[in-house]
Amino acid sequence: MPKDNIGPHRLVVGAHYGFKDWLAQRVTAIIMIAYTLVLLVAFLVASDFSYEGWAGLFAQQWFKMFTFVTFLALFYHAWVGMRDIWMDYIKPVSIRLALQVATIVWLVACAGWAAQILWRA
Repeated sequence: MPKDNIGPHRLVVGAHYGFKDWLAQRVTAIIMIAYTLVLLVAFLVASDFSYEGWAGLFAQQWFKMFTFVTFLALFYHAWVGMRDIWMDYIKPVSIRLALQVATIVWLVACAGWAAQILWRA
C-alpha cells in the first residue's frame, strides 16, 4: 500500500474532504444573493416607502417562503463555516462537540424564530 494518503489512495475515515461543503457554501451564497437582488429591485421599483408598503410586500406568501428559504440557506451557510472553525481550531473532542451542539441548537432556534416572525398572526 502506498504511503501517500491523497487522491485515490487516501484513507477514508469519515472526515470531510471539502467538495460537498464547498458546494453547499456556494449554493447557499447564490440563494442569498438572489434574495438580496429581489429585495433591491422591490426597493427600487416601490412607490410606497411606508410601513404599509413593506408590510404588503412581506404579506405575500411567495415572499415569505423566499425569505424563509433564504434564512435557512443563511443558517446552513453559517453551520458549515462554524463547524469548520470548530474542527480546525478546537482540538479537545469534548469541547468541540459541545460547541458544535451549541451552534446547532442556536441555529435551529434562529430558524424557529424566523418562522414565527414571518407567519405570526
